[in-house]
Amino acid sequence: MAQLLIVDDEAHVVDRLATTVDWESVGIDQVYKAYSGQEALEQLHQFSIDIVITDIRMPGMSGLQLISEIKRQWPKTKSILLSGYSEFNYAKQAMQFQTEDYLLKPVKTADLLATVERVLLKLKQEWEEVISAQRMTYTLKEHLPLLRASLLQELLQGKLWSRQTLREKMSRLELGDRDWERFSLMAVRLDDRFGEFAEEDMSWKEYAVANMAEELFGGRYSLWHAKDAHDYLIFLLTPKDEAERDDPGWLERTASVLQSAVGVYLKGKISVLVSGAGAFPEDVPGFYNRSITAFRNRIGQEPEQFMRLEEKESEPAAIRSLDCLYEPPALIHLLEAARWEAVEERYKRIFAGVESGVSVSEEHLLEIYFTMASAYAYIAHKNGRLLNETLGTDYNRMTTGMPFRTVQHLREWAFRTLKSLQEDMAKETKDNRHSLIERIRSFIDENVTGDISLQSVADYVKLHPVYVSKVYKLETGENLSDYIQRAKMEEAQSMLRRSDEKVYVIAARLGYQRPHSFISAFKKTFGMTPQEYRDGQPQ
Repeated sequence: MAQLLIVDDEAHVVDRLATTVDWESVGIDQVYKAYSGQEALEQLHQFSIDIVITDIRMPGMSGLQLISEIKRQWPKTKSILLSGYSEFNYAKQAMQFQTEDYLLKPVKTADLLATVERVLLKLKQEWEEVISAQRMTYTLKEHLPLLRASLLQELLQGKLWSRQTLREKMSRLELGDRDWERFSLMAVRLDDRFGEFAEEDMSWKEYAVANMAEELFGGRYSLWHAKDAHDYLIFLLTPKDEAERDDPGWLERTASVLQSAVGVYLKGKISVLVSGAGAFPEDVPGFYNRSITAFRNRIGQEPEQFMRLEEKESEPAAIRSLDCLYEPPALIHLLEAARWEAVEERYKRIFAGVESGVSVSEEHLLEIYFTMASAYAYIAHKNGRLLNETLGTDYNRMTTGMPFRTVQHLREWAFRTLKSLQEDMAKETKDNRHSLIERIRSFIDENVTGDISLQSVADYVKLHPVYVSKVYKLETGENLSDYIQRAKMEEAQSMLRRSDEKVYVIAARLGYQRPHSFISAFKKTFGMTPQEYRDGQPQ
């Protein structure tokens, strides 16, 4: 839904248009009001305004000056001029500022709504153009290296997609003309003098190494590379021709050439590790983790080393690491973002992995438990809660020695505590929002004859007005302005029943600067004028 700002130094015009026109019928969700050009700019700085309807002649900043400033600061915001002056000169200036339309007072509601609807359609078409396939293709090509590296980093860390989804992602990033089935991994560590370069120079050297690799391997293999968290350059290579698979030694020989070329032409040393062939994509994280382990355990800190990742260089079968417990996004981040379904899926994979293992040790159970418990504690404390308040009796298991000795008991505890945490956070969010709505309504009810606006309400609850507006709509199903208007009309009824004050006095007390605006709003709400309502009361 869109947002509209009405600007006019005649307050009754602003109030009447804001309260009596059925803006929702054309897609306007929120209407803001301003009584000067300067006040309009303040509103534009606070809210995301889609359309501005402004008078031309106003004290201080004119409507033309206002739309000129809007064009400069908010080029996507559309402007409609509304004025009683029909001179051609104004219309010509309006066109120079690319004003969407020029309407004369008094404007008919149907004409105004038709104009706003047309402008909203134009806005929609402009945004569709921004996200059009052609524009996206251009932007994609501009950022291809970064996007490719990001996808590879996720693969290295073990993120899973369906084969079809991954194929589509790779296709969009132009990663080869054929499906990747087999691959080899090459890890490159920049050694020695490379560490002496400044960060920007280092980036250039990394770029140069990647280009040299593309030059050497690109004739026979498709390459895909990224820089990992350890500052290694990780390359995946898949053969362009089936015949290349018959000569696995070519990869190692060419990797050795790359090592020599970097020394000669970049005056630096690199260590290189090359793997054998693996199945894509399922073997990618395993090959990567084994390569990093080999760098740590076999190559060490010695510069300009070269080795092949052998098939036998894997973890001992008796002791397995729980990789899925740490894969990105981390468990703590999933909980922080309240991604409950993703957490449940992670738990299922963790326990499926444990149960499929040859041996499950007490240490594995402790590792899972400590990871989950620390994530729970972090989330509870970040929300200003104690964990024992959230988990109840399940918290007691956490303070008594070895809490779980079987996978079954740990699994039951994990899912049960996750549900408790989810319910507690949902209740707290609901309670906080309910409390906020009550505070907002109390403020409006107590100040219905004073300055009541979205900004004044937001100032009272010390929150941003956009957030206040959205939360109120989310929780109640109506706009905050509707509640303010209803509160004013209910107070107007009460005033009309219990006092003999003139209608214009009641209008002023309710914040209407023109009695006509008050009468129009009252009639729209109750189907009769204030005087007709008063006359119909029993004596």
